[in-house]
Amino acid sequence: MKKKSLPLGRVYRLLEPGPVVMVSTMGPRRANIMTMSWHTMMEFEPPLIGCVISNRNYSFGIINETRECVINIPTVELAKQVVGCGNCSGRRVDKFKKFDLAAVDATRVAVPMIDACYANLECRLVDDGLVDRYNFHVLQVVKAWIDADSKDHRTIHHQGMGRFMVAGEVMTLPSRMK
Repeated sequence: MKKKSLPLGRVYRLLEPGPVVMVSTMGPRRANIMTMSWHTMMEFEPPLIGCVISNRNYSFGIINETRECVINIPTVELAKQVVGCGNCSGRRVDKFKKFDLAAVDATRVAVPMIDACYANLECRLVDDGLVDRYNFHVLQVVKAWIDADSKDHRTIHHQGMGRFMVAGEVMTLPSRMK
């Protein structure tokens, strides 16, 4: 096996943590959507999600002020809207309107969910101790929704520089988890 040195700035492309998600928030003027791929499960119950939201993002201030958001999980059919939302700022653009995404009321947070996404996680910010140093937020899922009719959950996974992988083949292996 022949290997070559990998620039450190590309390491993130090897450790992509999960599907690209769309984080909705409710700002002072309107709802917003941010595309995010830097997240990880931290605990099963209650479900805790750790995520990096840059202090350069419009959503950063909204989440830190309101302490609420919705993590919306899109499938590959929404790829263009996912990338579009990630390539413009909610400071100037109503992303729900621009990308023709219908908002649905959440039940536990004052933030809209994206109807077209196959799953929606209503979240509250429960730990901001690492926000100042690392932009790392710990969110608790307080209500979860999934489209019961959706059978094909082909999510997209960011690999950097405009490159995405689409989740595909599923296999089942023995597990001690119930």
